[in-house]
Amino acid sequence: MRVNLDHVHIFASDPAATVQFFQTMFGAIVVWDEVVAGARGIRLKIGRAFIHVYDQPPKAPRGGAVHHLGIETDNLDDLVRKMTLCGFVFRNSIREDKSFKYVVIAGPDDILIELFECHEPVRWGIRSDDKDGGTQR
Repeated sequence: MRVNLDHVHIFASDPAATVQFFQTMFGAIVVWDEVVAGARGIRLKIGRAFIHVYDQPPKAPRGGAVHHLGIETDNLDDLVRKMTLCGFVFRNSIREDKSFKYVVIAGPDDILIELFECHEPVRWGIRSDDKDGGTQR
């Protein structure tokens, strides 16, 4: 028996804008877009994981029980540069820590997203040689 964390499910007041944001900024791929359990759901693949976009506005301000999404990259400087060229405005600069560097942004519907580059990928369980995982950014 195997067990994997598969996805995070987020509310979206504007699903098209939410999907576009994740496609433009992180190379997300729409895996499916259909009605599931009575509501439209959109499954996005980002690297080795998924985000399900739920076609309903958030029930509470800033994430309810979810604090943030963490999106790992092997080159945070290039990702920030690409996002800036796409028109994204960063409120904070990249912060450096002993084991990683990161910047936290607000995405669609004010969801917090931590973009990070790990300096200790083996200890963190990140496979930098993954051939089937990451989407090109």
